[in-house]
Amino acid sequence: MDMQSSNHFDPDGAARMVDVSAKAATERRARASGRVRMLAATCRRIRDQQFAKGDVLAVARLAGIMAAKQTSNLIPLCHPLPLESLEVDFAFSEDTDSGDAWVEITAEVSVAGKTGVEMEALMAVSHAALTIYDMCKSVDRGMVLEAIRLDEKSGGRSGTYRRDSE
Repeated sequence: MDMQSSNHFDPDGAARMVDVSAKAATERRARASGRVRMLAATCRRIRDQQFAKGDVLAVARLAGIMAAKQTSNLIPLCHPLPLESLEVDFAFSEDTDSGDAWVEITAEVSVAGKTGVEMEALMAVSHAALTIYDMCKSVDRGMVLEAIRLDEKSGGRSGTYRRDSE
């Protein structure tokens, strides 16, 4: 890769934060999703709030929100953004044939800014998933965090992106 052609490198190849000072602030949104695959019994315990550590999804939602707000501290060269809206939601799915179940996680973030919020949405999903794992690992160490991805983004020079349905 020619490092000089990348916005994250200066002409000498040193890493730098992209200069967004000349860009106009526009409305930007991003939605990301992922899931934590687990035993169906673990999923039922989450749904029924039967964990000694408390309401797993309430804590995971808070973790996702907190992580999104800290994205620029955790991802090198990310710009700090004053997030205007952030939602983290959950849904349950189960495959009765395999005995597996999932907690589906979705995060939607918006800001009027000079750079996008894709990383913030992805951070929210990732940290919500990690929190679910942490709070439930005492009963199910085989949980798998999977399919964490950007589903949609809008705003900015590159316009709108929507992941094709799978």
